[in-house]
Amino acid sequence: MKIRSFFRRHFIWVGLCTVTVPLLINLYLQYVSLARLEETLPAARKVVIERRLNTIASDVHEHYRAIAQKTLDVPPGMFAAWANEADFETVDKVVEGHFTLQPATGVKRFFLISVYRQSRRTVLALYDPATRKVESGNPSRESLAVFVATSPWITLLWQEARGVRHDSRHDPETLILDEKDPENRMMLKPVTDEKSRLVGIAGLIIDMNYFKNTYLPEVLREAYNKHFSDVELGDLVLTVYDGGGNLITSTHPVGDHDAKVMTPLQFAFSNWLLGVHLRGPTHEQLARRQFIFSFSLAALSTAVLVGAIGLALRTADRDLKLSQMKTDFVSNVSHELRTPLSSIRVFGEFQRLGWVTDQEKVRQYGEYIEAESRRLTQLINNILDFSRIESGQKSYHFERGQVEEVISETLKMFEVRLQQSRFTMRVEAPPHSLPTVVLDPEAISQVLVNLLDNAMKYSGKSTHLVVRLGQADGYVTFSVEDYGVGIPPEEQHRIFERFHRVSTGLVHDVKGSGLGLSLVKHIAEAHGGKVTVDSEPGHGSTFTVHLPIAEGGVEDRQVEDSKPVEQVEGYDLARKD
Repeated sequence: MKIRSFFRRHFIWVGLCTVTVPLLINLYLQYVSLARLEETLPAARKVVIERRLNTIASDVHEHYRAIAQKTLDVPPGMFAAWANEADFETVDKVVEGHFTLQPATGVKRFFLISVYRQSRRTVLALYDPATRKVESGNPSRESLAVFVATSPWITLLWQEARGVRHDSRHDPETLILDEKDPENRMMLKPVTDEKSRLVGIAGLIIDMNYFKNTYLPEVLREAYNKHFSDVELGDLVLTVYDGGGNLITSTHPVGDHDAKVMTPLQFAFSNWLLGVHLRGPTHEQLARRQFIFSFSLAALSTAVLVGAIGLALRTADRDLKLSQMKTDFVSNVSHELRTPLSSIRVFGEFQRLGWVTDQEKVRQYGEYIEAESRRLTQLINNILDFSRIESGQKSYHFERGQVEEVISETLKMFEVRLQQSRFTMRVEAPPHSLPTVVLDPEAISQVLVNLLDNAMKYSGKSTHLVVRLGQADGYVTFSVEDYGVGIPPEEQHRIFERFHRVSTGLVHDVKGSGLGLSLVKHIAEAHGGKVTVDSEPGHGSTFTVHLPIAEGGVEDRQVEDSKPVEQVEGYDLARKD
């Protein structure tokens, strides 16, 4: 029973904790996962970029390799004339006849080099694609670069010319890259006969101007659109730097603080760097931003979900409480109805059976029956008025009048009940007439009866009440004060809610419908006024109704100190002009 009662009282918190704890655990796991992703994402992006850069470098290599394979595919028979020491003119014509038919885009020079077998002289034929002629005359820088690059092979050719045999075999598909001279980078291909003997070297010198100014920019543009158009890598620039760190070309302008990912260009430019510049945020900053965004979204989703569940639980809890309040209402109203009905029945039976013969007693019993009937009527009126308010059908009949007249008439009707309950009441009113107000007399009378009934119920051992009338701040006021149990501060803002019952203390033990104060508040506000409460536990409560002074009424003036007015017979508070 204790556990069930605990869950019933703390339904929202238990339900919210039951749902929130798994959500918070899930949020923590997402945080851990996103934190790990934040650490690995920059490295993963760098790997992706490096792989794509390697693909570009391989494409460059394959482009020139295809040119070299086609143009340097020299038949061994071309070197036969050299072996027989043909004249240079014959050699030049053979070389020109071969290379004139080959594509020369991106090639600065073609060349063939071999050794006369008998004289062991080295012969170089250097072909210029621009003039379509073999160069002759004084040695050029290109020819010197060729001799330097092919010197190891020339030694082997000399040995072959002397008849020295080598066990090594030369693969005719092999291409050798040479970059000793940065301005004359070349590709070499050994040429062997049918016996796999080395008979010469074919080669080409790369056109650096074409490579830097035409081929690389075009390759980078195509690679940017093909490999780096996906947005997850961010805004980037493709670049190529030479061995000295100088920028050769780029797809876009390069900033000084861009993040870089570099890889060797390979091919005949192994000391050149192909790279990516990330403009704007670095990989780490992008990963951090993504972490913050993803986690914030997850946290917001969790908060919204918890809030929605909390609202749902709160609604369910309020429905449960409202259901309990209605159950208590039915029980309390039954009790409230039973009490006056029992009194009416008992006094009626006394008179019916003739047990009362004294006329004074008959009159007294009649007054009791009338008072209890009024009490019963008041309770039924409260219920009916509440029903009309809930359905929006409650209406008032306003007229200009004096509050003290309504108070006086109501107190006269309530006097019998006060005597029955052995309560004494003091009425305090100013010595002058109060300003006129616009009111519904029946509704204001109902307000006072409810306040008096409430004061009597919660007076505890005290049997004294005070009714005060006054005027302040543009309002005519009347209040009911008791010296009973009082109301805790945390409950005072809720006592005007329908069905609300103070949850602890003696107040909770008093039976009632829970509608009286709710009706008081509604009627006061319908008159354009308000109701306030001043209470302290153990020292009683004072409920004050404020009704606005009617326009054209008695002039609003500061009220003097109120003086008690005690009436022995009735409560005639009306003032005569």
